[in-house]
Amino acid sequence: MSKRNVTMESILDLNSSNVWTIDEFQLATLWEHTKSQENFASSEEKLLNTIRLAFEVVHYNAKDPREVAKYEDGKWALISHCKAGKGNIALRKKVIRRLSDLSYENIKHISAATLLELIDRNFGGGWDSISLATKDIIESAFDISTTQLPASRIHAKGGTLENKVAQGYDVLEIAKGTWVEAIFAKKKELMEKLRFKADELPDEDTERDEEEEEELPEENTSEEEDDEINENDDTFYSSFAPEAEIKDEEEESFNVEDDSSI
Repeated sequence: MSKRNVTMESILDLNSSNVWTIDEFQLATLWEHTKSQENFASSEEKLLNTIRLAFEVVHYNAKDPREVAKYEDGKWALISHCKAGKGNIALRKKVIRRLSDLSYENIKHISAATLLELIDRNFGGGWDSISLATKDIIESAFDISTTQLPASRIHAKGGTLENKVAQGYDVLEIAKGTWVEAIFAKKKELMEKLRFKADELPDEDTERDEEEEEELPEENTSEEEDDEINENDDTFYSSFAPEAEIKDEEEESFNVEDDSSI
């Protein structure tokens, strides 16, 4: 597993990602420096669960000579609980021996050469023998490609193998009869996630209100406009023909004398 120099000021900074970047003796030093802090006891069990992701964690009896001989041999880092009565703890970094030991966290901290060693130990079955779940874990951190060629052509000058190695890939060759499967692996570059500050994003509600305000016509509530509207309103007068004349009252009335003669 690849090792990285990690600057961690406190064991309280430990999480599921950086736990793989520190060794057991660095971790033990941070633990002992931090455990005297107030309220550390409330975080102790949570920290131990995080440590278990990458380390073997053994609670042992410091008064038992056999356990002392087993865990205090210099191969384990030792820490103690914040409460002395709980005893001692021995830590040792987990060794990834099988493909089934891989996880989305620890895959980021191994080299391409180590990965290909694990694949080679997988019964020599090649890439197709690996489960889909494990392939997904591997491909989250590595660029993988494969090819199968006759053994007589696999090392041809200017061929796929030579070109891939020139591009920085590690290669595993698995013999399959007269053919060879070549598995190429190269670590992916870690992509930094983009972060946006809240004040950099436009306020959608405010922007929408401003657009609506621009689209709405200005209201004119002046009396002058009301008068103009009334003057131009032909609703009432439109029911009469413009050429109609008002008749005299005599022409409109009935002739009583004519009626009586009937």
